[in-house]
Amino acid sequence: MKRLFLAAAPILLFGLGPVSAVAQTTLSPAGASVTPPDTPAPAPGDDRGRRLLDQMVEALGGPAWLNLQDVEEDGRVATFFHGQPTGSNVQFFDFKHLPMQERIEYAKPRDLMPGSVRDVVEVWTADKGYEVTYKGKKELIPKQIEDYNRLRRHTIREIVLVWLKRPGVVVVAEGTSMVGRRIADKFTILSPDNDAVTIETDQTTHLPMRRTFEWRNQTFKDHDEDAEEYEDYHTIDGLPTALSITRYHNGDMFQQRFLTRVQYGKALPPERFDPDHLLTKK
Repeated sequence: MKRLFLAAAPILLFGLGPVSAVAQTTLSPAGASVTPPDTPAPAPGDDRGRRLLDQMVEALGGPAWLNLQDVEEDGRVATFFHGQPTGSNVQFFDFKHLPMQERIEYAKPRDLMPGSVRDVVEVWTADKGYEVTYKGKKELIPKQIEDYNRLRRHTIREIVLVWLKRPGVVVVAEGTSMVGRRIADKFTILSPDNDAVTIETDQTTHLPMRRTFEWRNQTFKDHDEDAEEYEDYHTIDGLPTALSITRYHNGDMFQQRFLTRVQYGKALPPERFDPDHLLTKK
């Protein structure tokens, strides 16, 4: 029996990642194996599994994607309950300095005035999360921080840039599957501590279509499944970017994100990620 996911889910928009100096980066030749900098010998497993992973990295932008740093994303996020809309549809502005800093600003309509005001901000550091307003900052509850960090550890970027550097990681091809109405190549990356992430990529473009992982729920002493699907790819600054991202928990859709603007490579000021840098009262 499926359980409901009631905790507030963080807006984690870096599953596929952002970039620095994209225009100046030279992509590797088509078909070449793309290996992150300072990575040891390729992870063991079957050759097809590793080849599928390399094709995905190359499709995402190769070295340009591997060296992403700063990104800005604007969009809206909608939430669902039992797969049905809750009526919540919030505008957000997301700033990231990879790999460990993120700032998400939420907007609400102004009273008696056109436009919106961003009066609630979340700032995420390497291991903490804070809500920041003009009144001050407060640390987010442990459940929110735990959920955010779990998602961050299982993003596609984290798999490629961190997991593959660890000894004992295995990449295994698992044949084909269906994502929506499209055929996908499926492969799983297994870590030495029994963690695993399954990625399904488009057979034609090799771009990610779905990322899935399971984790042990300490409250109910069983396993939950988190899945994320990527759609509506557009090339921005030379990088394929999914503008529609849908999240599922134990098979139930509970969040959709739609990006309306993405900018890569613009250096972001350090104070933007400082939780002690408070908002200005408007």
